[in-house]
Amino acid sequence: MTMHSVNPATEEVVATFPELSPQEIEHALAEAAAAFQTWRQTTLRERSGLMRAVASYLRQQKATLAQLITMEMGKPILEAEAEVEKCAWNCDFYADNARRFLASKRVLTNAQTSYIAFDPIGVVLAVMPWNFPFWQVFRFAAPALMAGNTCLLKHASNVPQCSLAIAGAFRAAGFPSGVFQSLLIPSSAVEGIIRDSRVQAVTLTGSELAGSKVAEASGRNLKKTVMELGGSDPFIILADANLELAAQIGARARNQNAGQSCIAAKRFIVAEEAADRFQRLFVEAVAGLRVGDPTDRATQVGPLARGDLRDSLELQVQQSLALGASVATGGHRLERRGYFYAPTVITGVTPAMPVFCEETFGPVAAVIRARHADDAVRLANTSEFGLGASLWTADLERGKALAREIQAGSVFINGMVASDPRLPFGGVKRSGYGRELSEFGIREFVNIKTVWVGPQAAV
Repeated sequence: MTMHSVNPATEEVVATFPELSPQEIEHALAEAAAAFQTWRQTTLRERSGLMRAVASYLRQQKATLAQLITMEMGKPILEAEAEVEKCAWNCDFYADNARRFLASKRVLTNAQTSYIAFDPIGVVLAVMPWNFPFWQVFRFAAPALMAGNTCLLKHASNVPQCSLAIAGAFRAAGFPSGVFQSLLIPSSAVEGIIRDSRVQAVTLTGSELAGSKVAEASGRNLKKTVMELGGSDPFIILADANLELAAQIGARARNQNAGQSCIAAKRFIVAEEAADRFQRLFVEAVAGLRVGDPTDRATQVGPLARGDLRDSLELQVQQSLALGASVATGGHRLERRGYFYAPTVITGVTPAMPVFCEETFGPVAAVIRARHADDAVRLANTSEFGLGASLWTADLERGKALAREIQAGSVFINGMVASDPRLPFGGVKRSGYGRELSEFGIREFVNIKTVWVGPQAAV
């Protein structure tokens, strides 16, 4: 069997790769387990030096790596360059902060001394998606490796070149053999790897379906998991918001990466009092986006990554229109080579429509009217998802109070939801569980060990 790398802007197959054989998978597992025994003994200073070397490599090779991202999954080149730079930032962040995050914590008990230690747990399998083919990987890999674990990457089958390039970055930076490996394998091979006793944990970023399958297999085998799944993020605009700014940021928040982001704003819930004006401003902003060749530095929206993704998005729009929604702009595929779909705004949306209750993974925004602020929060929470949310208001105290009522892993007030190495990232409900990034992310794949030293202290 082979994997195909297809340019979504041209629909051309640009490369093919053989999938690993069972014997090659076994070799990778054995190498990862053996590498762990020595990698776990390295000092944090040694790991930090290597992690900074990765950051340096990424910056030096940014142009080449960004071109690879753009060619393989269609991300506009400026966004691809920013993705590589963000990965370098994440590597530096953990190189700078891992010692503090993993430092033993003394706890006063009746022992002579007692403390909490954070030890590595072993081989971590990562099942990663195509939409941010570098960032999603480095988001897990930098903290996992700094904690002393070794990593196996099963990347999405449509980005094999990105997968191999990431493994190449770690090699070029001087990481020991076996510490980080890329496995070109089909999804059908994942369960067997999860069953293997040498694998201690699994992290997945992807769809609900993929997450449920991997979580089920991990649960049967008692493996620790982190799941970052889909989202239908609300973008709430209250009557006192800066509507011009909200419309401009909202257009970007929905259409960045052609809307193919779990934390992209998807449901625009606007207070009735401001709805007409916001909708006009928002439609103008979305209609003005430049769609085109993702290698062109002026392009703002590129193609979807695959043809089947465009087909699914188109069906969600058509089903919603049949239920009474209306198209304010867009609403159709572009008649050109490549998997392009016009940036779209759908109005008159209700909770029964697919563009409200399902995750729309593409440049389609749903506008929903709310009676007032509390109704807007109710509509925001009327979802199986709970990843991110954006709330726009001039009253910051009110905004902070409402943020506590929104069911999401993060709430951004007067700003676009984004991941940041300094802040924990993850969701609730069907958006998954566990956290990546910050000090919480590095502690997901460690043994949080209690150490009690006696004899008991004198009273």
